Amino acid sequence: MNAQARRQAIREILEQAREPVSAAALAGQLRVSRQVIVGDIALLRASGAEISATPRGYAVGQERSGLIRRIACQHDAAGMEAELNAVVDNGCTALDVIVEHPVYGQLTGQLQISSRYDVAQFLSRCAACEARPLSDLTGGLHLHTLSCPDEDAFLRVKAALAGLHVLFEN
Repeated sequence: MNAQARRQAIREILEQAREPVSAAALAGQLRVSRQVIVGDIALLRASGAEISATPRGYAVGQERSGLIRRIACQHDAAGMEAELNAVVDNGCTALDVIVEHPVYGQLTGQLQISSRYDVAQFLSRCAACEARPLSDLTGGLHLHTLSCPDEDAFLRVKAALAGLHVLFEN
């Protein structure tokens, strides 16, 4: 398979996938190295493909029903699990985390976390890589973009986060 056909196959796999697909899974399916896949993804993005890198793999832009809302939170790294569980336990998905860096401006990390399983996987990967949260750059202050099925779910998340004392309402 030539490079152009491989990139087309990657697009088709991602478009048909119901959840993110890891570079390793794509590499195995297409019988190339993970690094070849990473390069192909970069070229696809450069040509205008809307491919997001999430903690669980690559995904193409998916239509979401419901509401998109943003919340501001502040906590230390130890509060991350409780915060994310509060979001998913109330029916919402944490799409990303955003911090305002003094040099680079807005930095956004894709999350796509919608269940306790996703939370556990994310925390496990952070621990395995000894990765610190983006919010460490800003004293714990950060935003999350949430996808919520309705306004009631969003209000439940806000109440749960306020109860955890991590909702930033200065």
